[in-house]
Amino acid sequence: MNKLNSQNGRTNILVMGKAGGSHEGPDLTDTMLLISVGLNKPNITIVSLPRDLWIPEIRAKINSAYYWGKNGSPYLDVSEMGGGISFSKIIAGEVVGQTIQYGVIIDFSAFKDVVDALGGIRVDVSQSFTDNLYPIAGRENDTCGGDATFACRYRTVTFDAGSQIMNGDTALIFVRSRHAEGDEGTDTAREARQQKVIEAIKKKITSPLVFLSPKVELAMIRVLKKYVETDIDSTSAAIIARKVINGSKSINQFLIPQELLFNPPISKIYDNQYVFIPKAGNGKWVEIQKWVSKVLTFN
Repeated sequence: MNKLNSQNGRTNILVMGKAGGSHEGPDLTDTMLLISVGLNKPNITIVSLPRDLWIPEIRAKINSAYYWGKNGSPYLDVSEMGGGISFSKIIAGEVVGQTIQYGVIIDFSAFKDVVDALGGIRVDVSQSFTDNLYPIAGRENDTCGGDATFACRYRTVTFDAGSQIMNGDTALIFVRSRHAEGDEGTDTAREARQQKVIEAIKKKITSPLVFLSPKVELAMIRVLKKYVETDIDSTSAAIIARKVINGSKSINQFLIPQELLFNPPISKIYDNQYVFIPKAGNGKWVEIQKWVSKVLTFN
């Protein structure tokens, strides 16, 4: 049996979600999760990485690492980066202070299809919110008949607090919404919604009626073949799958604490973008690395 690549009894996987298709910025990974699987003691730790983390080495946000690794950047060519997944693992690994053994990138279309293949998921919406600027796929370059506000490019979406069944389209909107009013418009809230949906998928996929269903299994295989890119070989994937199933009753999810991050004023230093940097200073990841090490050690 193949031995998994690992360090200190854990295998770390960077799971990224990209918009894909005709969406604006199809190779930007607006969802980035460090998933650490315990090999000796069955457990799984998930850490969400804010997409707006500024990476000085590439003068860009972390969500563009896959794009630059795939296409090259003004500072490094493709041969130095090793490809999109490889470069993303290096950059994310520097942020969290961990070696990341494997990478997975999922087109968001797969996310929708996974939820639909499961027959929908039940999600507890903590707080009601409305987003008046949710982008409509395919209208990114619509001139809207000269409308200076480009209103035709967007739609309004609303979620009410409470437990509800979501299909693939609804779950995708729920995790991708970025312009909600109030606290739900923050990256932190969006990351928390992503983790809620991941938890809902986990619960559904591990329930006996679903887990043992040949129909669901075939649907999931079709989705994975169509929408997933990874550097995990098939044998390693099977081992990881068994470890994940064994650890499915001990999953701990974390967001990087806000007190470790700083949102600096928009300036030329950060190419006039909205970004987060470590509170210790631009590119100084030590405190974040210590925090990640702690949550991995105690889980």
